[in-house]
Amino acid sequence: MTIKLIFSDIDGTLLNSSHRISSGTRDAIREVSDHNIPFILVSARMPAGILPIQEELGIRQPIVSYSGALVLDTPDPEGPDQPLLNISMDRHVVQDIYQLVCKRFPSISFSTYSLNQWLVVSPENQWIEQEHRIARTPFKIFDFGRQPLSIYPPINKLLCMGPPEDIIALENALTKEDLPAAFYRSKPTYLEIAAQNASKSAALALLIKHYHVKKEETLAFGDNFNDVDMLKFASIGIAMGNAPDEVKKSADRVTLSNDEDGIVQGLKDLHLI
Repeated sequence: MTIKLIFSDIDGTLLNSSHRISSGTRDAIREVSDHNIPFILVSARMPAGILPIQEELGIRQPIVSYSGALVLDTPDPEGPDQPLLNISMDRHVVQDIYQLVCKRFPSISFSTYSLNQWLVVSPENQWIEQEHRIARTPFKIFDFGRQPLSIYPPINKLLCMGPPEDIIALENALTKEDLPAAFYRSKPTYLEIAAQNASKSAALALLIKHYHVKKEETLAFGDNFNDVDMLKFASIGIAMGNAPDEVKKSADRVTLSNDEDGIVQGLKDLHLI
């Protein structure tokens, strides 16, 4: 089988537990890129959290941000890009979720993403500080409680962070509300929310057409629940060794963990390096 397009999640997949790319993984990705096989980063991160990783890898390809809600074609760090895909949430839904969090889940931090901006209600929050350290992206203060709905910017994604038990309770509450939104836990302490029609698999379908390749010529790596649709969509879906069992069951193969150069092993098993 010929692989012509590779997609990879970032956190827990490309990055190790220290949030770094190992030298072995970096060299392997550069090798497949030298063979003219695009290696496309697919993440829940904002563009500013993906571009430095692209630069470190020495690749210049489209990026999939916000788990499929925003796709940029070979983004330029020096200026704005015309998105290949840009899906925003209904402002009323954003407001409804914000009010729900404030009233019933005070331990949960609420923030949003609009194109390449991270909007936080207050920077003085342990969860915001933690995410800022991990993703190394700047934020802008926007008070969703005081600002009128009419000046809400287009929102690609909501991020709710908090203790695991509260995140599960919020997810259950949102399910009962039956809101027109898609939500998933990208880690036990993170609940990510986007428009219903935003998904990693839809972004992959768009990029397959963009590159004029067949679905049967695609490979994807992932480690968590928000990667499941991508792993199922690609011709070969490879789950990382550190993935939950449910994610592993959705994949065609399982490789080593992100701390053991799982991407490298996966590429070797398919004779791509």
